[in-house]
Amino acid sequence: MALLKAVTIASLLATGSAAWAVDTLPDAVAAPGETAVLSVHAEGLQVYECKPVTDGKLAWSFREPIATLIADGRTIGRHYAGPNWEHVDGSAITGRTTGTAPGVAPSDIPWLKLAVISRRGEGVLTGISTVQRINTAGGELSGACDKAGALRSAPYSADYVFLRKD
Repeated sequence: MALLKAVTIASLLATGSAAWAVDTLPDAVAAPGETAVLSVHAEGLQVYECKPVTDGKLAWSFREPIATLIADGRTIGRHYAGPNWEHVDGSAITGRTTGTAPGVAPSDIPWLKLAVISRRGEGVLTGISTVQRINTAGGELSGACDKAGALRSAPYSADYVFLRKD
């Protein structure tokens, strides 16, 4: 299964259409009635911070993503805390999670559906209403943390599909 997924994604990356590789999305991240405007691949890090939790224990807490957005082999933007996505044309959006589905492997961050809550600039992201994060690989952090405030990151990749309402 993992090998089949890797081969499929690799072949679709070569054509620049990896985010449309999924035939059926989990209901939690599907966006019926919306049209894909842009599909990009992201390579980056999920950054975690060591924070106190109950009973004075420490645990890793997600802090922020840092990723490069790639389309047709070129960098076309970036993804960072907010969550925010910025395109090289000057348009940018901020989202809020509205749905989640587990990644394929335990080490994969979840697939997400995010509603756009703010927009900046003019360009390809201007009319976007929903963002899907799919085909995730990596990004989950495991292991103990022993110093509050310590930072650690886990490499990840994902495909982001930017959609607009019809």
